[in-house]
Amino acid sequence: MPPDPITVTKLDALLAAIRGYDDPRRASAEWKQGYKLLQTAGAPLARVTGIVGMRDGAKLAELIDQLRTPETSAPLHGEVPAEEICREALRAFRKRSDLTRLDEESRISSHSPTSKGACPHAAAIIPPNEWPDSVWQELVRQGKIRCIGHGLYELIKP
Repeated sequence: MPPDPITVTKLDALLAAIRGYDDPRRASAEWKQGYKLLQTAGAPLARVTGIVGMRDGAKLAELIDQLRTPETSAPLHGEVPAEEICREALRAFRKRSDLTRLDEESRISSHSPTSKGACPHAAAIIPPNEWPDSVWQELVRQGKIRCIGHGLYELIKP
């Protein structure tokens, strides 16, 4: 899904503002705003973090160009993973989610004696790192899991 054209226009304006500085690393406010816009545009989080962390104006320009014309540029997220890989990754995700929920429920302090007995459950987890980000993004695209930000994902209830 291509990003909103308004977001790309704002990113272009931020890139121009960053290039206006003698030292682009001093444009802290612009980099912070660019980081937020890139996240909303759907750019890969690891790539965005690397570009903003290094304050790399050239790579930022490349990424904005890829967001502007995704069909003619190199793919943002790599190739679409095979169905079997997605199935294995989803199975591992469910297992980790269940283990996290059980761990939360087994804590002594997880629920109060004055409550109704309902235990809070972990809403989202960091997915297993055995699979690349492209697998998790494909599962999001398929509607199996949902990204809630900051690298956390949750299962979508059927």
